[in-house]
Amino acid sequence: MNRPVARGALIQGRLTTRLGGAGLLPFALALVIAWAAPPDWQAWAVGAFLFYSAVILSFLGGVQWGVAMSLDTPDDPAFASRMLRSMLPSLIAWPALLLPDLAATAVLMAGYLLIHAYECRPASRARLPDWYRALRRYLTLCVVSAHALMLLRLMIG
Repeated sequence: MNRPVARGALIQGRLTTRLGGAGLLPFALALVIAWAAPPDWQAWAVGAFLFYSAVILSFLGGVQWGVAMSLDTPDDPAFASRMLRSMLPSLIAWPALLLPDLAATAVLMAGYLLIHAYECRPASRARLPDWYRALRRYLTLCVVSAHALMLLRLMIG
């Protein structure tokens, strides 16, 4: 009886890890092009990096929306708080795209750090599964590092 549950958890862990890793590929590809390609391609890669970053940051707000919809009740004050906070990543990401590349990269990086800090709060930790928190910690480290490398690229020209 316990074996199928353990197998299911293993499959879930593999799937989410693979999907999370696949989600890092556009960041990595854009970074390689931004650092190594001819100048015209570098400019394109910076734009692609920023747009993808904004999409993914917005997606993280959707995760919080889903948590509120499935685990909180509308009359619970936590519901309203989580719903409002689920909008913040999109409200950070979209305006960031209107900024110069260096500022946009810094703002998006800050957005990832803010959502990670929110997910580390006790109220959020209680609502998020262990596997998700571990995966998000790893993915946030990778994404913030990618933004730091892009910042460096933009600063050195």
